[in-house]
Amino acid sequence: MNRRKMLSLVGASGAALAASHSTPVKAEGPTARPPNIILILVDDLRWDEFGAAGHPYLKTPNIDRLAREGARFSSLFHATPLCSPNRACILTGQYTARHGVYNNASRDDLSHLLKTFPQALQRAGYKTAQVGKWHMGNDATPRPGFDYWVSFPGQGRIIDPNIYENGRLGVVKGYVTEILTDRALNFIRDQTEGSHPYFLHLAHKAVHPDAIQRNDGSVDTEYGNRYIPAEKYKGVYKDKIFPRSQIAKSAVEGKLGSVMVDRFLERKNSPENIKEFGPILDSGTSEQSIRDRAEMILSVDESLGNILSALEASKTLENTIIIFTSDNGYFFGEHGLSVERRLPYEESIKAPLLIRYPAEVKPGTAVDSLVSTVDIAPTILQFGNAKIGSHVQGRSFAPLVSKRYGSPAKRSSVLIENFSDDLPFPWVLDADYKAIRTEKYKYIHWNMYPEYDELYDLKTDPHEKENIANTALGRDLSEKLRTDLAQLVRDSISL
Repeated sequence: MNRRKMLSLVGASGAALAASHSTPVKAEGPTARPPNIILILVDDLRWDEFGAAGHPYLKTPNIDRLAREGARFSSLFHATPLCSPNRACILTGQYTARHGVYNNASRDDLSHLLKTFPQALQRAGYKTAQVGKWHMGNDATPRPGFDYWVSFPGQGRIIDPNIYENGRLGVVKGYVTEILTDRALNFIRDQTEGSHPYFLHLAHKAVHPDAIQRNDGSVDTEYGNRYIPAEKYKGVYKDKIFPRSQIAKSAVEGKLGSVMVDRFLERKNSPENIKEFGPILDSGTSEQSIRDRAEMILSVDESLGNILSALEASKTLENTIIIFTSDNGYFFGEHGLSVERRLPYEESIKAPLLIRYPAEVKPGTAVDSLVSTVDIAPTILQFGNAKIGSHVQGRSFAPLVSKRYGSPAKRSSVLIENFSDDLPFPWVLDADYKAIRTEKYKYIHWNMYPEYDELYDLKTDPHEKENIANTALGRDLSEKLRTDLAQLVRDSISL
């Protein structure tokens, strides 16, 4: 990793402050066994891309049930809004600068060395399973911390995918969401009569588009990206229109507030890049792509419904924690962007988060406190009465939804960052940034181009149309937020 970039904001002499850690809390009185825990991770899902979040036509009754019967978080942010880095953040509770998975390149060896929270759950007596996208290394070997391992190489395929199952690779006929759900259900049924609680990480291929991946990990761009719904859902949302935000309209009109975005788009739309990357440049921004995505999500919702039914049939639903989230967001043309999901704007960095656990989480709970994806690991460990190691940098947000864990230590800000080394898309090769998001403001520091830093007042400008960094008010705010951001970065790299 390029340490100069990592330290560009703070310098090498910053004093390290240890991140706050929550400790396991023992339940009062006897319990039959700790709760089962299911973490459902949807690929590329926007924070607003399901019914209860306000999608204009997508119907997701099972996902909405989680929101209705549990807690819905409105301010979860991706620590690094990109597949591999953020998956490592979620599974380790560490920031990208610490775990080292800083882009989507294959990390076969490193991914075997990560200290993931399922390992701690195993030590606490849990049976554990990984079912679905891993994306941190392409080898078939099961990773430490999992008793049952089902995955696929790289991004995987939607139809007739190659599936790794406990170290063996083979083509499985069918639709990938249904294939993964079948494996997940088999694991759940196998554990129902057991004496151990279980943890299941169900990481969907959806709603990522299909693509052909070469052996070196690069994508065959002539094939392009395609969103492929299951046959039974194709055309369900024919002719539906997704209303675009004001910032998307401004982008079409050529009125953008970010110099860096203008630079990215100018390079992206160069004749050379259009020739090389043409089929994928606007992936996801057309109405048909948005409709196809919605129809793919119908299979994710069906998958959740099947899991809920299986848990109800086995009378284990009430003792099972279900957590639903994603690995990064996506642009539907906002700021003129589409495939650049790594950039630090709300559509990319904001995450959905739902938690259902009737024993401790009151139905209809709304949580607007700031949380980060690095907080998911310690939260699950605390729910599971497992030890939270000193290497974990996140903070448990269990106290935000259950009084049993004491008073919550709320965050005043979160860190979002990107490391652009070795990216496959040349127009964003200098998109290294550190950003701080508070309840009201977002400050973006471009590591290589600090003269283009950005500041947005999200209360008055939720679409991030006006960069106020160089206004009279903005200069004072920027100075303060730079100081706060520097402290967050110091914390993220402290040992």
